[in-house]
Order: sequence, then structure tokens, then C-alpha cells
Amino acid sequence: MKKILLAEDDPNLGMLLQDYLQLKGKFEVVLCQDGEEALKTFNNQHFDMCIFDVMMPKKDGFTLGKDIRRINSKIPIIYATAKTMIEDKAEAYNLGGDDYITKPFRIEELLLRINALFKRVSDSDKTDATEQQTKFEIGNYKFDYTSQLIINADVHQKLSTKEAELLRLLCLKKNEVLTREEALISIWHDDNYFNGRSMDVFLSKLRKYLKEDPKVEIINVHGKGYKLLVS
Repeated sequence: MKKILLAEDDPNLGMLLQDYLQLKGKFEVVLCQDGEEALKTFNNQHFDMCIFDVMMPKKDGFTLGKDIRRINSKIPIIYATAKTMIEDKAEAYNLGGDDYITKPFRIEELLLRINALFKRVSDSDKTDATEQQTKFEIGNYKFDYTSQLIINADVHQKLSTKEAELLRLLCLKKNEVLTREEALISIWHDDNYFNGRSMDVFLSKLRKYLKEDPKVEIINVHGKGYKLLVS
């Protein structure tokens, strides 16, 4: 169950939001009625999202958000306020806010925004995990990007840095097209003709290293790029 920190100084609205989100959204919602209380609560518990009213006593929502960002740079923050000026919205995003909803709002809309934001964060986490992957299985081969090794039974093939970077990109897009431009920009930071010819040489070497397994193939996709096929 996701846990949300809600800071709202209007007790009636706060309890209404808390009850609705716990019932309909199936979230655990901790309600605080001012910014100082919210900051103390945040420091003592784990939360997955924050929803802050902007105009609160003791510590306003923007100041609270700034303090929270010093502690946790990634937790999603939604600001809720009666302020409609574009400057206020700009400040919300400049302070690291992920969304902004203007009062009065429908509670159903807030729930939709919460679910959308959680989905965005989840998708981002999956992408980060994928991009950090360093070990791969390619048919009968094992590829360790960190040690720059392709292993097949007792045979260890050491790769150059560029070969390892190129093979990792192909593995991350296994059975999908890796465009020529994407590979060149990612590895060589320039998609000029000479870097392209260098990459062709590295691809030829990778094909040679992987030739013992007939189920593994690096193919050219005409006009697009390359594909690592593993059947």
C-alpha cells in the first residue's frame, strides 16, 4: 500500500481528502495541519508521495517542499492551492514539484493525478533499472559489461571498451532495432562518417565473437540500424 503525506490546514477538507483517498485510492494517508508538523512527520516515517497545500500556517507549502527536497530529491510532490497566477505554478515546478492542482478541485481529479504520477514514477524506475543493467545472457553466451567479457563455457573473450558499450546497447534492445544514430551518439557522441565506419568494424568483431551459437545473430536493418536477434 502506497503511503501519502497530506498537509492541509483546512481540517474539513483534509479529513475529506484523507477518507476519500484511503477508501477509493486504497492509499494510507497521514494528515498534517501545518508545514512544521508535516516536516517532522516526514522525518519520522517513510512516504511514497506528498500533497501540500501552499497557504499553511507556521510553514507554507512551498517552503515545506523545499525542505523535503533537501531530504529526498525524488519523492513525488503535488501542490494544491487557491492561487491561480502563472508565477505560482512556475514556482511550484521550480521547487521540484511534480504536479499542481488549483482549488477548488474535484477529488476524483486529484486521484487521477495521483495515479498518473505513481505510474510515471514506476515507469521511470523500471527504465533506470534497465539502464543500469550490466550482466546479460545472449543465447549460450554470458556478457559482463563491467568486466568487458563474453563467456561461453570455458572460453572468455575480452572486449574493448567500445565493443562492450556497443554490445550492451544491442542487449538492452534485444530483438528490437538499435538505430545507427542512437549508437553513434551514445558511444562516440557524434554520428559522422568516420565514427560510422569505426562502428562497422566493431560490429564485425562482435559477430565473430558470437558466431558459435546459431541462435544468436546481429543483423543490419536497412535504413535504420541493427538488431541483436536471439531465438
